[in-house]
Amino acid sequence: MSNSLTGMLESIKLETISQVYSDFAIDAEKNNKSYIDYLSDLVSIEIEERRNKTIAKFLRQAKLPRDKLLQDFEVTRIPNLSPSLLQNLQQGDFIDRCDNILIFGNPGTGKSHLAIALAREWCMQARKCLYVSAASLVQQLLIAKNKLDLNNFIKRLDRYEVLVIDDISYIPYSKEEANLLFVLLAERYEQRSLVITSNLVFSKWNQIFQDEMTTTAAIDRLVHHATIIELNTESYRMKAAKVAKNHSHETTKKMEESNVK
Repeated sequence: MSNSLTGMLESIKLETISQVYSDFAIDAEKNNKSYIDYLSDLVSIEIEERRNKTIAKFLRQAKLPRDKLLQDFEVTRIPNLSPSLLQNLQQGDFIDRCDNILIFGNPGTGKSHLAIALAREWCMQARKCLYVSAASLVQQLLIAKNKLDLNNFIKRLDRYEVLVIDDISYIPYSKEEANLLFVLLAERYEQRSLVITSNLVFSKWNQIFQDEMTTTAAIDRLVHHATIIELNTESYRMKAAKVAKNHSHETTKKMEESNVK
């Protein structure tokens, strides 16, 4: 009977319940649980396991390049960035509104760290996210256009509630590449959320889109429903280099003092 029940449970995709129902039945009998409580325990663990599998799948699909965590982001070093704002963004309510997040800052200030860490948090809430560098995205758009598959490619990106485009201003684009990037931004406007990082302020975005009309149209769509974060502070990398340099000087000084003695 047990093997038959296991098979039936597996046939209707209740795989977790099929593995634990026997042990749970022993526990229920031992603790005088009602049939309803026993069934509730089984359903709860099935739901939990399915959610865990979904989260694991979404994390793989997100293609996050580095294991960046929000708890490791030094919020206190950013004068105008409040922990409450990050907490609100972490909760992901903006995704339901199809709002955007725009993160500005010089190289090494933590733009990518923050974007990746937030995307990881959203994946943990079973939100579908995708991380891609702007350079890679533009090349994918160009390939799709040349294959006459641009519309389908953009539709496939629509599967993701949040598209993280990192370093949008990292490399110069040709006119064709910039136009393709604009098409994508326009297609996602008020339909899906974007997270974009840039080391160029808006006044210099004509270096990205190359003409004032396209630049203005792109900015208008992005900022209409957006949270803008500015990380105008010392570079993470520069700070780390200074710490390493100071440590090296202290070590050298101690060695010299030791040799003198």
